[in-house]
Amino acid sequence: MMKCVGLILLLMVGSAMARPNIVYITVDDLGIMDVGFNSTRYLTPSLYRLCAEGTVFSEAYAAAANCAPSRASVMSGQYTPRHGVYTVGSSERGPSNLRKLIPTENTEFLSLDNVTIAEVLQKRGYATMHVGKWHLGEDPTQQGFDVNMGGDKFGSPKGGYFSPFTQESMKVFNDRYPTGTHRVEIFTDQAINFMQIHREEPFFIHLSYYSVHTPLEEVPKMVNKYDGSKVNRAYASMIEKVDQGVGLILEALDRLHLTSNTLVVFTSDNGGVCSTSSQAPFRAGKGSYFDGGIRVPLIVRWPGHAAAANLCEVPVSGIDLYPTFLEAAELRVPRGKVLDGVSLVPLFEKWGEIPERPLFWHFPVYLEKYAGKEDGAHDADFRTRPGSAVRLGKWKLHEYFEDGRLELYDLGADPAERMNFAAIHPEKTAAMHKLLVDWRAELNAPVPTELNPDYDPEAVAETTK
Repeated sequence: MMKCVGLILLLMVGSAMARPNIVYITVDDLGIMDVGFNSTRYLTPSLYRLCAEGTVFSEAYAAAANCAPSRASVMSGQYTPRHGVYTVGSSERGPSNLRKLIPTENTEFLSLDNVTIAEVLQKRGYATMHVGKWHLGEDPTQQGFDVNMGGDKFGSPKGGYFSPFTQESMKVFNDRYPTGTHRVEIFTDQAINFMQIHREEPFFIHLSYYSVHTPLEEVPKMVNKYDGSKVNRAYASMIEKVDQGVGLILEALDRLHLTSNTLVVFTSDNGGVCSTSSQAPFRAGKGSYFDGGIRVPLIVRWPGHAAAANLCEVPVSGIDLYPTFLEAAELRVPRGKVLDGVSLVPLFEKWGEIPERPLFWHFPVYLEKYAGKEDGAHDADFRTRPGSAVRLGKWKLHEYFEDGRLELYDLGADPAERMNFAAIHPEKTAAMHKLLVDWRAELNAPVPTELNPDYDPEAVAETTK
């Protein structure tokens, strides 16, 4: 069994309460090393408070290394082969002459037929609100949310972070807030208003900040304190602005006397952009299936249920949030719905446990470079090439479809994934590979095999010297 290792047990024992409110906070492109409790580079006092009052999952993963597939997996509770959202936009990204295979066609948005966690909660009496980045379709009210504030099909903050806005879904705020108001302030304020209105009934809020996605924009009154530091000062100020928003949410829950019956989850949709903010000791960043691209911060606070100041070292994934929210709300899985994750509620307690299980990733497409060699990938042209990965215990296996290459890493000894043990541990490599192959067969996961007629191996050799 997989157990949590606790630091300090302050678990409150309370009487039976009404169904909990759920506030699910997602930050965009915030890396595992971009929070103050993992790195002294950034100031995040509100997240320190969450850590002190809840459980930190130190081995948390996104279900994918970039925005849309990761978010689709959380909302559907499913791995990418089930919903087909593998990337943002086209799967044919990067120069065609450098792509050896014809990638799997991408599904751009989450199907309306796929029952989201919001739809389940909505049908069972929860007031539901989406605020901020959606990126899974035209309108989140089509997929279980009563109210949508600012969510649409776009994955980046069109027009920037400060009002007035040119993006259609954001124009409604131009007359409601003074010029120069930051998106974080608007989204936080809207979420608090929703909590005030629905404080007498259970609510589910998906507070999805566009921050810290590009464009990087300095936040006045926060940016100057990073002068002379080694961090990107604009990026650091954006992180601090998000932390301020989280703090206001926590204060509002206190003020409305909702803290004791509200499950708060804080996380990111994928790893950070490593050329902006190094994710060391983890390799690479957003778009890569090395740990720097898929490891994310995850904090859970639920007084009376989640131990305070608790550290859980069990590997978990974004696909686990759907069943976690269901169990917290005491709801069953909808008939006919397939969930790939497990509820994390047993891990909220200091010595809670769940059965050991593998975690999987599947990415049968290409994702072009950001900064070349600074991306930390295998080559300077792509953050990742088509492949799959699996983690079980301390072992992680990568398979690349262009050449069938297998890479086995011991994350306990080598979190940077630099020492390939595949040849040294052939039996472990074979066992991990079988897990991956059997899983792909079970999910009917597509594996690209068709050669790309535009491919030029001489061009690849030239670019990787």
